[in-house]
Amino acid sequence: MNKKIVISLIIVLGILLGAGLYIVRQNTFEMIEQSVEIPTPQGKLTGILTLPKNAAGGLGLVLFIHGDGPVDASHHDGYKPLWERLASLGYASLSLNKRGINGSAGSWLEQSIGDRVEEAGQALAWARAQTFVDSGRVGVWGASQAGWVIPKLAAQETLAFSILVSPAINWLQQGAYNTRQQMKKDGYTAEEIKRQITYEQQVDELLLQGADYEEYTQLTHPKEAMSAERWSFVRRNFLSDATNELQNFKSPVLLLLGEEDLNVDVEQTESVYRENISPASLLTVRLFPDTEHSMLRVQTADSALRALMISLFAPRKITVDGYMEQIELFLSKQG
Repeated sequence: MNKKIVISLIIVLGILLGAGLYIVRQNTFEMIEQSVEIPTPQGKLTGILTLPKNAAGGLGLVLFIHGDGPVDASHHDGYKPLWERLASLGYASLSLNKRGINGSAGSWLEQSIGDRVEEAGQALAWARAQTFVDSGRVGVWGASQAGWVIPKLAAQETLAFSILVSPAINWLQQGAYNTRQQMKKDGYTAEEIKRQITYEQQVDELLLQGADYEEYTQLTHPKEAMSAERWSFVRRNFLSDATNELQNFKSPVLLLLGEEDLNVDVEQTESVYRENISPASLLTVRLFPDTEHSMLRVQTADSALRALMISLFAPRKITVDGYMEQIELFLSKQG
């Protein structure tokens, strides 16, 4: 083989090896991860408990409550940078696989919001029974759909704090808002958007009438129809509205929103939170510019390649600047 080719191959292999080692280092987090199983009457829940290295007793704990979809405990490792930050502050993190995911019994599509509240309560009871946990420093973090879970949970549990990321207020209003904003971004005409909204209003009417799946599929094109399981899930939960439950909060609340959120009307969310959480001193709001639903910069969310490269080479930078710092500042005031 030509000597120059051999040298070139050695250089390429060296670069690849160096890149691989760098990725491994960047994705090695300063915390201890433990698999956990929590027995419940509805079947076991599996998940991950993270602890600070050299952890002793008296730790605070943050229970993670997911948004929509078949989410695993780490959200495909997306939670790990925040878990590491929380560990550095003396907090454990507990996050469960949704039912039907990675050994958790049951199916998340068969759950109501009320079921998810009960599940969160079971997780909190398990956490408070751990000897290393300071039961007075146990709170929750939740995203998107968790905005319907956490306010209900606050009526049943003594929470030291609540961190809510991009929560919606009303299920049906959120759906319509998301349709309009996403179609505008995708370049649809006003008439096309109007037709889609009209169709979705017809679907909403079927839901209000208690229609079964067959009636729904008669309205929509088979290729566009949601699955029967999803229809059942939506039927259980489409009346969700967090407005009245926001009065349940009796401890500090951190509300984190992105100005460019296409899923949630952040102006409405902020307004309803400010109107219903009392006293007003309980609520801290941070609105991030150029940020979408998942606390990513818009340019990152819009580019799968960019998001992948950041996740590999700089996972602690995947979320918008200031997001984790705001959580750290908020928790530092909780004692």
